[in-house]
Amino acid sequence: MNTYTITQKDLNENNEYIGDTDLSNYKGHIMAEEELGYVRFSSLRATGRIYFKAGSGIEAGWGIEAGRGIEARCGIKAGCGIKAGSGIKAGRGIEAGWGIKAGSGIKAGSGIKAGSGIKAGRGIKAGCGIKARDGIEAGRSIEAGWGIKAGWGIKSWHSIEARWGIEAEHAIEAGLGIEAGLGISCKTLHAGLRIFAGTCIYKLPTIEEKQIKCEELLSGEVCYGELVLVAPEKTTVTITVEGRDVEISRDSAKALHLIG
Repeated sequence: MNTYTITQKDLNENNEYIGDTDLSNYKGHIMAEEELGYVRFSSLRATGRIYFKAGSGIEAGWGIEAGRGIEARCGIKAGCGIKAGSGIKAGRGIEAGWGIKAGSGIKAGSGIKAGSGIKAGRGIKAGCGIKARDGIEAGRSIEAGWGIKAGWGIKSWHSIEARWGIEAEHAIEAGLGIEAGLGISCKTLHAGLRIFAGTCIYKLPTIEEKQIKCEELLSGEVCYGELVLVAPEKTTVTITVEGRDVEISRDSAKALHLIG
């Protein structure tokens, strides 16, 4: 398989790729020399591997896709999605305007952030936080040096661990255990083994920071922290339109920015 190596001569004064070879749909591997900084592309796609050496990162206005793995010793940023047939690894952060999907694991030296969902065939690990507007799913463990937050659910076939809190709008599910340095919040909570909240050693957690808040605990043993069962949230809200009270779904109200 062919390999194209990006060098300093392929970049302009704004660090944009201007090489003669089209890298928006390259049949082969794409590599970059060391110390290039963040190399900017409109989009980047390879049928093979994408590998940027130490001091070099990837920034794409659209998407980044590789038939095999994606690795950048600096960070990886895309205005749209990031997709790899195997793993995605960055020495710094990984950020996508849309989703992030890897056939195997996802690992970042700092944070991982997606405008929609994050999905990995194996584990997800971040030195800082993990945040997704939709769901977060991993075939193995999910681990964050800071907090984990999902606009939908969080699912791991192994364990879920965060130094700060763990929060999901819907379900949190782990095949093994769940541990949060601060609180845990979701609608339904499932764990194959034990659940811990408020285990942080860098501060004295407040009462709330040791709480496990959910509408229903479906499985798992709470070994540390206080289980707080909350009443289910109403699925509709009432708004006033031209002097009349009208009921609409809570999701519609959020989409219209009528409620938080």
